[in-house]
Amino acid sequence: MRKISFADISIFVLKYIFNWRFWIAEITKKSRVYRKIVDKMLFEDDEIIVVPNTININKKIESEGSEFLPTQVIKDVIKRCDDIVIMNSCLCRASNNCEDYPQDIGCIFLGPTTRKIPKNIGHKATVEEALDHVDKADAAGLSHIIGRNKIDTVWMNVRPGKGLLTICHCCPCCCLWKVYPNLDDEISDKLEKLDGVTVKLHEDNCRMCKKCLNEVCMFQAISLKDDKISIDHDNCKGCGLCVNTCKFDAITIDYTDETIDNVVNRMDDLLEIKDF
Repeated sequence: MRKISFADISIFVLKYIFNWRFWIAEITKKSRVYRKIVDKMLFEDDEIIVVPNTININKKIESEGSEFLPTQVIKDVIKRCDDIVIMNSCLCRASNNCEDYPQDIGCIFLGPTTRKIPKNIGHKATVEEALDHVDKADAAGLSHIIGRNKIDTVWMNVRPGKGLLTICHCCPCCCLWKVYPNLDDEISDKLEKLDGVTVKLHEDNCRMCKKCLNEVCMFQAISLKDDKISIDHDNCKGCGLCVNTCKFDAITIDYTDETIDNVVNRMDDLLEIKDF
């Protein structure tokens, strides 16, 4: 019989309190002391970037004869890492008993700290397996979040955090970061839109099917105002889920010419784990 590990206890606790996460996050706005404690314990030194799902995104960037899609950034990061672990299942979707998106598409962890991840959480993977995993997540309609995420080092009880990079594959119904609007700005500001990404609303194409209002946006950036669909660009993180939902091209996602350079520079900073 396998000995119960710290991670086993963490998973049990996380599943138990998962549906309380909005209430827990909301308190960070009401109590300065509580916010500092939560930030120190779970979000300290976090740097997290949202990368759009690209299955239904037709626009590509042409640069020096090559084409660029957002998920290629993730794949380039994976190709530059030797230590890769794929989580056996998504803790968020499993905790929420998700029936709309695959529970078996879990996070990808990169970096030397992955060597300390318990085998019952995830399995060591090759670059090819990880790239295939990203494609499966895209095909399932999931968006991606990449960065240093301290909460992963806490619940898995692995250190050091600088040696771990997390790639999450998020659905609009279960993602932990749905708490984004409930968090104090000092914490929520650590979650950023990919540089150069812009989500645009084309009112002439909108048929008012209102599917984009059906809890599609993880960040509560889409609403109905004066009988029209509205996008709050301050809250929008460019995840692309609304783009995939709209069948009438009323919502599109665009990139500036500076996107490639911005992304490469940002990923180089995150890839300090290579030198750890």
